[in-house]
Amino acid sequence: MKKASAILFLSIYLLSTTAAKQLMKLPVMFQHFSEHQQTNNPVSFASFLATHYLHSSPKDKDYERDQQLPFKTSGDCISCIAIAFVSFITPITISKPAEILEKKNYIVLNQVISSTYLASIWQPPKSC
Repeated sequence: MKKASAILFLSIYLLSTTAAKQLMKLPVMFQHFSEHQQTNNPVSFASFLATHYLHSSPKDKDYERDQQLPFKTSGDCISCIAIAFVSFITPITISKPAEILEKKNYIVLNQVISSTYLASIWQPPKSC
């Protein structure tokens, strides 16, 4: 029961607040494709999609029907933006401003590491 109610609420949320509602219009697309098959020369589904989605939709006699296709209009998606307003203004005061200190480098310029010290790293382990 929990799984079914979770699926129900998730689908209600997705269909009301996202563009997933456009997928509900897929049957309209197939009906409109069959209408094109009956009236025009037989067209392939790819050319039907190219005519209605890739090229600008010309205002022809079935323009209103073309606008009912999925992802042609975006008026069905509802998005809400909530802005929280603070009703009072809190004054911000800085009691002690921060000081910017000058960075000092403590590196000795004439520091030399002998080569025997570096070579001792790569020696095999010694047994006692």
